[in-house]
Amino acid sequence: MNDSFSAALERSAAIEARIATHPHELRMLTGDRPTGALHIGHYFGSIRNRLRLQEAGVEILQLIADYQVITDREVAGDIRGNVHHLLLDNLASGLDPERSTIFTHSAVPALNQLLLPFLSLVSVAELQRNPTVKDEAATAGITSISGLMLTYPVHQAADILFCKATVVPVGKDQLPHIEQTRVVARRFNERYGATFPEPGALLSEATHVLGTDGTKMSKSKGNTVELRMSADETAKRIKGAKTDSDRHITFDPEQRPEVANLLTLASLCEGTDPVLIAEEIGDGGGGGLKKRVTEAVNTYFAPLRERRAELAADPGFVDGVLRTGNERANEIAEATLAEVRSAMGMTYP
Repeated sequence: MNDSFSAALERSAAIEARIATHPHELRMLTGDRPTGALHIGHYFGSIRNRLRLQEAGVEILQLIADYQVITDREVAGDIRGNVHHLLLDNLASGLDPERSTIFTHSAVPALNQLLLPFLSLVSVAELQRNPTVKDEAATAGITSISGLMLTYPVHQAADILFCKATVVPVGKDQLPHIEQTRVVARRFNERYGATFPEPGALLSEATHVLGTDGTKMSKSKGNTVELRMSADETAKRIKGAKTDSDRHITFDPEQRPEVANLLTLASLCEGTDPVLIAEEIGDGGGGGLKKRVTEAVNTYFAPLRERRAELAADPGFVDGVLRTGNERANEIAEATLAEVRSAMGMTYP
């Protein structure tokens, strides 16, 4: 274990302790890219954790990162529609607009203006070495990295620092972005005076739910179970899930990853040990397993889907949530930008 990861683990543990004792002292920034429908992988991997922090009393800023849609694609798609559905999914999941600020990148000019002074603090070589950018480019099949994608870590630093967030929940693979943000904050403070806190990564063992084909859940693969799907649509998608030829169901992630994935999904929804679920299914085979998973998923997400339908029937309320969130985010960003200008000696009559 390298020193930087050890330090990140220590900071994460300290954050968890503060969540338990002084949650109101913390401000968390988290976000989603509106590239398509959210699915159960998103829910168990990140949404459920942000709801945990909300209930603990941590202040939450939820970014809908519409500008980041174009970091790794030439065609943006239906951004407006995706933003609306992403907002519906988060609200239906339980994100409370009374306790959270939900906003979009493009609606907060002062946030994006911070990118300019922040870029002066980072070298091109540092950006080119960022492993997360390289990995994301490779995943997207990009051979020529755009200027926007190259500077994505600094844009993310602006996302985090505009509101002086102290907590950012990430997986281990996203740590380089948080470390870059800490570097930007430190260098700005050293050059212009104490202005920004250095945020800490809240590391968690994100629960990974594979797609129905046994690979990473991705809308482009058609292997997801979307949060907005009906019970029948969910049943159809799970019915086509990949298993294996052994009728006796066991929980063996190494040798039977597809079966183990479905058992994990049932376990998450039921709050039951996947080994126990496997024992109960026994010789029921893939059919028995899929029936159990379908029932578990549809039961667990029924309240969310009912709430989502209610919200979708009131578009004025949903639009108002985003409008209020954008107004609040603009107030925060403009105050921070004014502070930055003052620190840099760029205030004028």
